[in-house]
Amino acid sequence: MEARHVGAAVAGLAVVLAVALVASAYVPATLLETGDTYGSATVTVADENGTELGVVDAQVADTRRERITGLSDTTSLPDNAGLLFVHFQEGERAYVMRDMAFPIDIVFVAANHTITAVHEAPVPPPGTSEADLTRYSGTAKWVLEVNRGWTDRRGVGVGDRVAINYTG
Repeated sequence: MEARHVGAAVAGLAVVLAVALVASAYVPATLLETGDTYGSATVTVADENGTELGVVDAQVADTRRERITGLSDTTSLPDNAGLLFVHFQEGERAYVMRDMAFPIDIVFVAANHTITAVHEAPVPPPGTSEADLTRYSGTAKWVLEVNRGWTDRRGVGVGDRVAINYTG
């Protein structure tokens, strides 16, 4: 290849890379596949009167890989900690207890920030196949997983409101 063609190809590639970098600056971070670099959020649950029922410091799972892994690689959670799954839009969701070491509550939250379902999810018996895992369902844009009993101890239920403050 002649030197002028190589130079033109390099210049063209540089323009394409520059445009891609500028364009990516305008894409929200939640739309980028970032691997396993979980963000964080503070999730506050209040009843219909606005009385605070509980606050969770949550890691944010907003990529496909993070949502599939969930809490599978976690051995335990502090009392007021959890994992917040973020979906791009509200829809019918189903979660399973894949490779879980401890029981959890699974809280489904609609786009209007209202809790639509709360499930108590025990650890599946050893040897349970993927096909035999219980599916916990609800309408949600967000799904919050916390230690089993967190919702009962705080009186959290369907119809309560959730505020999400992304912190990182």
